[in-house]
Amino acid sequence: MLGGGGLVAANVYASATESGTPQQTSWGAVTIDCPDVGDTLTSVPDGSRADVDKELALLDQQIAEAYQQLQDPSVQDRESAQSRIVDPLQENRAATIERISAALQAAGEQPDGLGDMAGCTLRETENENGDGQDQQQGDGQDQGDQQGDGQNQDGQQGDDQQGDGQDQGGQQGNGGQAGNGPVAADYADINSAPSSAQAPQAQGDASRGTFVTSCGVNANGLFNSDNVIVAPGVSNGAHHFHDYIGNQSNTAFASDQDLANAETSCVDQGDKSTYYWPVIRLQNGTQEQDANSPGGGVEGNAGEIVTPKEVTLTFVGNPRSKVTAMPRLLRIITGDAKAFVNGPANANASWSCTGLEDRQLKDKYPLCPQGSDVVRTFKFQSCWDGRNIDSANHRTHVAFAQNDGTCPDGFEAIPQLVQRIVYDVDAPSLGDGGRTTPLFAVDSFPEQLHKPVTDHGDFINVFDENLMNEMVGCINDGRECGAGTGQDDPGNGDNGNGNGNNDDGNGENGGDDGNGSTPDPGASQDPGNGNGNDNGSEDNPGNDDEPQQQPTPTTEAPAGDQTTAPAADQPKTYSSPTAHSTTAPSPEAANGTGNGQADQPAPQDDTATDDPGTGTTGAVAQPPVAAQPEPQGSQSSLAETGTQLWPAALGAILLISGFVLLRRTSRRSM
Repeated sequence: MLGGGGLVAANVYASATESGTPQQTSWGAVTIDCPDVGDTLTSVPDGSRADVDKELALLDQQIAEAYQQLQDPSVQDRESAQSRIVDPLQENRAATIERISAALQAAGEQPDGLGDMAGCTLRETENENGDGQDQQQGDGQDQGDQQGDGQNQDGQQGDDQQGDGQDQGGQQGNGGQAGNGPVAADYADINSAPSSAQAPQAQGDASRGTFVTSCGVNANGLFNSDNVIVAPGVSNGAHHFHDYIGNQSNTAFASDQDLANAETSCVDQGDKSTYYWPVIRLQNGTQEQDANSPGGGVEGNAGEIVTPKEVTLTFVGNPRSKVTAMPRLLRIITGDAKAFVNGPANANASWSCTGLEDRQLKDKYPLCPQGSDVVRTFKFQSCWDGRNIDSANHRTHVAFAQNDGTCPDGFEAIPQLVQRIVYDVDAPSLGDGGRTTPLFAVDSFPEQLHKPVTDHGDFINVFDENLMNEMVGCINDGRECGAGTGQDDPGNGDNGNGNGNNDDGNGENGGDDGNGSTPDPGASQDPGNGNGNDNGSEDNPGNDDEPQQQPTPTTEAPAGDQTTAPAADQPKTYSSPTAHSTTAPSPEAANGTGNGQADQPAPQDDTATDDPGTGTTGAVAQPPVAAQPEPQGSQSSLAETGTQLWPAALGAILLISGFVLLRRTSRRSM
């Protein structure tokens, strides 16, 4: 695992070629397009799960290696690339897919059509980037109004500057210092984006509350190129670096028990969930410690990693119904890391700028005006099939709400995670290929060319059951709660079964804007996460105008296509090969039955003041005082015990004095 420090300055344009990262081919800008086998596997028996996961990871590795070979200068034309690279890749894929089929057959499944997915094609990238590559090199100002606006913001005008940029190591030719993107056409003026559609109006039995958890900004530099959800047990399974906040034990080899026992960067120590996403890098030639490593520079992910300025994690309700508790260890992936070659069916990227978040870009990076910051927003699936904490393709066990806010048949509403990540990065100078002000882009699989449409987020629910029940009660009651708000959170109410308090009728709750409430002086505040509104910009994403339904178009499977469910009392689960088998909670726990009163956890040590936003782990950060349980029994402090006992002691003294006085009086009368 690599840390965030130890950057080594390097020549802005020489670093890419010196580190051996891929460059544009001498005969054009191309990528490799192969069918996504994993996305088609909606049913994989538990017995073959580990083998299938490893073979799927191998398919990704094969494509990454083929893409690197494609940059070899000796590959002079499409014909040689086909014979030397693509044909052997297809043979390797055919053998790997055959092993996947054999593993499925051994477990009683009959895979259909997998053998037809071995073929790959060389795909030119000019059309996807707007104008041809030669036009991008020769006349950057003709890319369109959106890029012209970007040049005005940075003062980068004129074709001379564009020409100068081409003399610096071919940077603009295929885009980015590593040669595999981004390009000028990947950016757009945020003012060119249409206003967001209105979200469905809350009505009926809507759950209008919000719950905000505060887990820092990864200031401690917890990165790796693993993905414990998609490729458990496989190092570098993501082929790009992730930021991690929350759970501190995120590697490909982390078991469910490892996650449960881990430290957390969250203020509320009851939230050990893991939140992760691809890092953003500045294409400025800086060599991070991964410059010569897989997942980093070796696979075209080069440049300075940018630590977020602010991260807000908000759980919101459903506009048509109450929500039920998420099952422990539920996995959710939103977006598609391979959307550039897969198509936008599962894409869920959302890019904007502070102060302009009513406008959202889906397939472009935003060019923000001066003084405005870049914003990434992930709105996760908010409907659960009620049985599985994961599925073979990591999609079919959860779904997005439909256009009217209701869940598909067979699904129930759960709290929707909305991640808002803010970066202090300037609009790049597109006219000179980022030489004056560097380009920025997300890490990606190498063949995905750092396209913004490939942005994605991952989440594993490791909330303490009591805290999850508090969240559900808060959201269903229309309140604003959580360590990220500083609000009073008694933690009781309707936990999803209708037996708790009714909706308080406050109307649709827009969520906490991060600075609209007074922070509790007794709580450990996180400077990286304490201001939910940058520069007076948009409210918390729980109340922006972005609809909360599925991306369009969508390929979310209907209820009939879900992974075959086991018996109701024995939910199916998926976990890493080293993990203990973990089942979803019982229906009673999952649905929050009972009166909504959560069990009281033991009070936390109030002496710890380390700020999880700084990356310090191991210390217990104190949640807001109002959210803490009342001391009970022997757990009460000495001061509280004395406060409760001194009136009784005084009464006892007076009573004894009375007896003494009475006795003396009696003796005198005798």
